[in-house]
Amino acid sequence: MMSARLRADPLADDTIARMLGGGEGPQWETLAIVNRQLAQWQTNAGLAGWKAGAGVPAPVAAALEDYAAAAMKLPDWADPAKIARAETLFMDMSMTSCTLLFCASLPECYVVPELAGVLHAAGQLEQHTDYRIRATAAMIFPVMLHGGLLGAGGGVAQALKVRLIHATIRYLMLRGDPAGALQHGGAVIPAQPPQGEGLHQKLSAIGWDVPRNGLPCNQEELAYTLLTFGYVFLRGLRRLGIGLPDADEQAYLHTWNVLGHLIGIERALMADTMEQAEAMFTRIQARAGATSFAPDSRPALAAALMQEMENEIPFTLLKPFPVLLTRYLCGPGAAQSLGLTARVSWISRALFAISMGAVRAIDATVRLLLPQFSIARLLTRIAGYRFTSRVLMDQTRPLKLPDALLHQVGHALGAWQADPKAPDWMNAVERRMTGRATTPAAQGTVKC
Repeated sequence: MMSARLRADPLADDTIARMLGGGEGPQWETLAIVNRQLAQWQTNAGLAGWKAGAGVPAPVAAALEDYAAAAMKLPDWADPAKIARAETLFMDMSMTSCTLLFCASLPECYVVPELAGVLHAAGQLEQHTDYRIRATAAMIFPVMLHGGLLGAGGGVAQALKVRLIHATIRYLMLRGDPAGALQHGGAVIPAQPPQGEGLHQKLSAIGWDVPRNGLPCNQEELAYTLLTFGYVFLRGLRRLGIGLPDADEQAYLHTWNVLGHLIGIERALMADTMEQAEAMFTRIQARAGATSFAPDSRPALAAALMQEMENEIPFTLLKPFPVLLTRYLCGPGAAQSLGLTARVSWISRALFAISMGAVRAIDATVRLLLPQFSIARLLTRIAGYRFTSRVLMDQTRPLKLPDALLHQVGHALGAWQADPKAPDWMNAVERRMTGRATTPAAQGTVKC
């Protein structure tokens, strides 16, 4: 079988080719029409029987309608009970989820050189780090909130948009259908001057070496990215000493696998257990470590992400903590690949090491009497609240979600202001350290 790095997504690729393949060169106006139509995909229910608007060219309308009808179907193996459990877990873990997004999932996304190269090409993310963070949140929240995949939420609708975005990136970077770029062992697409200042024009101009780099957004990269938001998150909980029971981990992985199906990932490239996930994750990183990619965008992407977090930490002594926590959660190999090995002041390193050791020791001891007790959970919630309130909840830059989903996200974030697993005194400490109101109701609905 052809390498996963040379396999993409036939359904989505065929859809984009049907819409863009009728003329010579990239069709910028057609892409604008497609984007306007995709903006109508707001809820799962709205996808059923969806029809393109008046004035949409017939080939575009037919391609989008066929795609929506085929892609919105959940796989036969989707388990509603596991998905419901994962939704509950996501709500319970709340702000801790945000800390692990910043310090584990996103950094690990950058470790694979070709994937970092696509992320760099798709938006100059070193200069627009908050875009990547907010775009990721706009994907995660609709999927993981109640009803995101099985109910009236918007997880399926968001997933189908992301799937077409991946296919559009492939088509533009390869200047045509991926099938054409794979003929005769793969094509080398030369760089050329962009035909405009927009993102689509820039993507179409950068050039790409298929034999060396594989297809952009290929099956291996998609599977790896899925692991960073499922496996890496669960691994992070374990490393913090607040890991979940096996059944809960499997429910969480299962839900992300259902999302993987919706965004076009092959079933054979999904992991059902942590052991399978670890093996696949390690294998992909090992393959990535044995290849080179020029220019290497990974250090710049990671540095920009760390800087985004450091900007929100008020105390100089604590500003290195995002780097130190990322090293701790991702390990020395990832830190080396991301260029996060620069010296940190010994005071900050000592404070971090002492804090982590003390937290693990205290949690392990107190849990013998109080199983729900966790200082690690408290501290990661405080950090997550800081990052979330300053980056995701900035009311001057709303998340790009339909109004109904924004309201659902705001309600969920408001509910996250209290940890249901923590005793009242720990919630009181958290409120004091974050400066929040006494109760969620006192602050009203959180706006995104």
